Amino acid sequence: MFSSFFSIQRLITLISFSYVTNLTRVGALTLCLHDSADILLEAAKMANYCKCQKLSDLLFLMFAIVFIISRLGIYPLWILNTMLFELYEAMGNFPALWFFNILLIVLQVLHCFWSYLIIKAAYKAISRGKAAKDNRSDVESSSDEDDSVPRSNNPHNTTTTNGTSDANGTNGYLTGSTCSEDH
Repeated sequence: MFSSFFSIQRLITLISFSYVTNLTRVGALTLCLHDSADILLEAAKMANYCKCQKLSDLLFLMFAIVFIISRLGIYPLWILNTMLFELYEAMGNFPALWFFNILLIVLQVLHCFWSYLIIKAAYKAISRGKAAKDNRSDVESSSDEDDSVPRSNNPHNTTTTNGTSDANGTNGYLTGSTCSEDH
């Protein structure tokens, strides 16, 4: 949870700082590169919520491949290389460039950490045939919890009246006569 919050806060800072320092191309490329793998992750979550486990595992493995290629391959070779070496030669030294580069390097360290977690989850999905449970899920109950909770045959409790005192449970608004008889 803390890592996710830190990631969002850092990404907002990175995008805002790229706009202020007129490095919007780097900020936009970083944002687009990060969004490329998110589509597959969200699709895998939807398949998991729909209880399509094989589709969910396939989409998660595709997400893992795209994540590793984009964030451990493309990001450091194109964006970090340009920012750390080529831009320094072209523009010279200015303090905002150092701060911006530190943000980009912190982002790359987080990519390495997340890649480790994704590879670990993908290995579990391949070896066990089921991906690890997502603790950050928006749904209160997962497919595993649904099977373990005993359910009664009658889902509605007929002993409660929800504040109604009349025999038909309508607080006297409908007394059994039709509307035409009342008016």
